Amino acid sequence: MEEALNYTIDPACLQQPPLSVDVIRQLDVFGVCLFTMLTAMSSVSLLLYLEQCVYIYKKMSYPKKSILIWINGAAPAIATMSCIGMWIPRAVMFTDMASNCYFAVVVYKVLVLLIEELGGKTAFLQRFTGKQFKISTGPCCCCCCCLPTVPMSRGLLFWLKVGALQYAILKTALSVLAIALWTNGIFDLSDLEITGAAIWLNPFIGVLTLISLWPVAIMFMNTNVYLRSVKIIPKYAMYQLVLVLSQLQTSIINILALDGTIACSPPFSSQARASMLSQQMMIMEMFIITLVTRFYYRRTYEPISFEELDNRQNALKDLDGLVEHDV
Repeated sequence: MEEALNYTIDPACLQQPPLSVDVIRQLDVFGVCLFTMLTAMSSVSLLLYLEQCVYIYKKMSYPKKSILIWINGAAPAIATMSCIGMWIPRAVMFTDMASNCYFAVVVYKVLVLLIEELGGKTAFLQRFTGKQFKISTGPCCCCCCCLPTVPMSRGLLFWLKVGALQYAILKTALSVLAIALWTNGIFDLSDLEITGAAIWLNPFIGVLTLISLWPVAIMFMNTNVYLRSVKIIPKYAMYQLVLVLSQLQTSIINILALDGTIACSPPFSSQARASMLSQQMMIMEMFIITLVTRFYYRRTYEPISFEELDNRQNALKDLDGLVEHDV
């Protein structure tokens, strides 16, 4: 029993993340190759994004081109910030803030893109005003199947936009507040005491995230049938994948570090090591997502013909009626 209690903890395990110079000095051959490869991946992601911005700017019309530039920049921006955080561990708080604030804007831009693909706000309201929209969708109300459908109106569209936009505004404001508290020694992710700022701030941000995702999910679930020709389902899947990897995956890794599952490895504490692991994984994942999104966004699509869609749906309904009649 005494032997179990008589152990020492390396002082580095209790210190803040190391300086970038210390990180470079402790790299072995494998570490140099790994850092070089990941840096090249993030650089290629950024270069591909810049080239795609030029393509979108030339081929697309306003305001759609600005929306696409924002959405396409999600994966490259996160990869670039992760690369900076990998080389400069003490800057992770700032790089994470930049990545999260950028993605908060992307959430709103995805909602606007769905509306623009349907012809813009005016055309959308002309076509869908009065039509019943299902609101029992994820992430807030996927289990509440008893929720009634709601008729689309100008007011409902306004509140859907507000629900998505509030995250972009409040997330940025709360991130600035968190950094201000962190520089003052008040905000610490490892401090889970009831008197700590993190235990109050992070759950509140999580609630804001869920509220912002709900309007986007409502819009997608009720309109994706009209947007199959512009490959909206794989585009939406890439947006969801960036969300899961940048938010959920990072949270899980941080929880494992706080729980002690990810061990300390000097000069990295367990939390700094978890952060380093998260940055490295993020670079590889965002590089792959950049390549996939480039395939779907770097092309022009034919304008959506609602008449053809209506005729096709009516034909399917008539066919179903004939089959039921024959049975």
